[in-house]
Amino acid sequence: MIEVKDLKKAYNGREALKGISFGIKAGEFYGLLGPNGAGKTTTISILSSILNPDSGEVIIGSNSLKNSPKDIKKIIGVVPQELAVYNELTAFENLMFWGSFYNVSKKELSNRANALLKLFGLEDRKGEKVKNYSGGMKRRINIASSLLHQPRVLFMDEPTVGIDPQSRNLIFEVIEKLHREGMTIVYTTHYMEEAERLCDRIGIIDNGKIIAEGTLDELKNSNAVKETIAMTFLMLSKNDSVKLSSSWPDMKQMNNTIHFYSPNVKTDLSKLVLLCNQIGLEIVNIEILKANLETIFLQLTGKQLRD
Repeated sequence: MIEVKDLKKAYNGREALKGISFGIKAGEFYGLLGPNGAGKTTTISILSSILNPDSGEVIIGSNSLKNSPKDIKKIIGVVPQELAVYNELTAFENLMFWGSFYNVSKKELSNRANALLKLFGLEDRKGEKVKNYSGGMKRRINIASSLLHQPRVLFMDEPTVGIDPQSRNLIFEVIEKLHREGMTIVYTTHYMEEAERLCDRIGIIDNGKIIAEGTLDELKNSNAVKETIAMTFLMLSKNDSVKLSSSWPDMKQMNNTIHFYSPNVKTDLSKLVLLCNQIGLEIVNIEILKANLETIFLQLTGKQLRD
């Protein structure tokens, strides 16, 4: 359904995308995971024809982004990070306004708008001005607007940022329903728990590059991800860090916390505690982290997902 080849984009000499390539099958839920500034939004903006790439190729369906952008726009829906709603209009009026840009009869558009308002739990408040809505409710209207023309592909750029748990769970239920019905969904997030719940496959992007890709199990296996012993110390000098890394090179430091990677936590934990005591370090917290997207990303990049 989607083929991306050697996509590049720079802003004022800074490379936002450094030749990324990936493919997405029809009906697949693909997550693009990475910290802020990694290149997620730039990628989505290019795929949805909002932004032109400097070079590279994008095919969606059988259409080339370069040669047939209008044909691509007919089959895609886009949910941007920023809310695109008119506060002085009602929820129903907002949907009718955005739906007027598509080649849909007014009667059919009205039916679709009402169906989407019901789907997103807003049927009882469809006649109320959006300015009275919560942030989560406005986000639901934003997503509903992208579905009025019944797209085959849906691009969602961090659609749950800053919303309440009730709206987040309802959005999850709706997009899981769309996925079951066969819609291809591309979803950017820096919340690893969202990607773990929703996505068939995940691409991890950092510094403008896809650094890993696959199902969660494939990512664990291909990167030989280990369990992590996270130790936080009362104080940690540069000299202390050097001593630890000389004895345990497979580690990463973040302020006063060090993540020690271990193939066998049961035996390595006691060794690490003994090592820290020998150096004279005071441990204030120990946490055992199972292999998940958070630890995968940390081991690959040295960063946390929300950095």
